[in-house]
Amino acid sequence: MRVHVKADRCQGHTLCAMKAPEVFQLGDEDGHSSAPEPHVPEHLQDAVRAAAATCPELAISVDEDD
Repeated sequence: MRVHVKADRCQGHTLCAMKAPEVFQLGDEDGHSSAPEPHVPEHLQDAVRAAAATCPELAISVDEDD
């Protein structure tokens, strides 16, 4: 699985980092999220799916095929 945060959609709600803090990093200035390492280890995949599902801006995309 790979994950990507669309920077132009993220509004800094920080919900993703609450669900999967090991995957999502928040910007110091605006709280906007990024996923510095797009490959998601198997043990974190459910948390990343939950983060994507709770993002109010639909800024997180998940590629299950990787």
